[in-house]
Amino acid sequence: MIQKEFAYHIVENIKNNPEIIGLAVGGSWITEEMDEYSDLDLTLVTITKQSDNKQKMIDFASGFGILLNAFTGEHVGEPRVLICLYDTPFLHVDIKFVTVEEFKIRVEDPVILWEKNNILTEIIKSTKPEWPKMDFQWIEDRFWTWVHYAALKIGRGEYFEALDFLSYLRINIISPFLQLKCGQLPRGLRKVEFNLIAADLERLKKTVPKYEVHSIIGSLDEIVILYQELRKFLYPDSIILNEKLKVRTLEFLHEIKKKVQNNKTAI
Repeated sequence: MIQKEFAYHIVENIKNNPEIIGLAVGGSWITEEMDEYSDLDLTLVTITKQSDNKQKMIDFASGFGILLNAFTGEHVGEPRVLICLYDTPFLHVDIKFVTVEEFKIRVEDPVILWEKNNILTEIIKSTKPEWPKMDFQWIEDRFWTWVHYAALKIGRGEYFEALDFLSYLRINIISPFLQLKCGQLPRGLRKVEFNLIAADLERLKKTVPKYEVHSIIGSLDEIVILYQELRKFLYPDSIILNEKLKVRTLEFLHEIKKKVQNNKTAI
């Protein structure tokens, strides 16, 4: 498999570099689910911090193969990751640059490909990975205002805006909630086709509308129903629910539906 061949090629490349402590790999490599479409999720552990300088990160990555393109991962909330595309093989590789101290804080226990003096192994033995927990109160405090916003966009006929916002709700709330319900980590839409039970996947499909107002409204309705069902399943009693806002928002959504029904020119 090209991903493994490339990773072991990097190991040979870094063994004599005094700056490098070790190399680990995560993602589908850990679960042995890697296939021809998998990218390579690497963590490069160094003595001194490299992620404070993009050019230093690129210089490292350039030594691993034919680097076609590379940029840092601010758009996914992780500027320490350099997102790379290599040629021969044509392969997507994410390289996270961390120090030994930073390696202690992680979301999973990676597979160690190479290390000096068992340093990474000892860290894994003495510390635990932790996936960031979803802040249910933060979501509840915002959800009904978000629904109101989507309804406004529908009412005004800004359907692309509405479609985009429904996608936000699907990625950041509904899909992670469904993943949790099925005993998975709340990784957005990551592998939902395989992680969710068939009934839940069908429900999620209903949140994907066409560019047509009644379809958009139907998908928003499904998101609202799913959210209420899933919060009953997931939320502890300590979460404060804003039922007054929920009622008022759903009344407003009903008003928007009536206006759309009466508007014969709505797309």
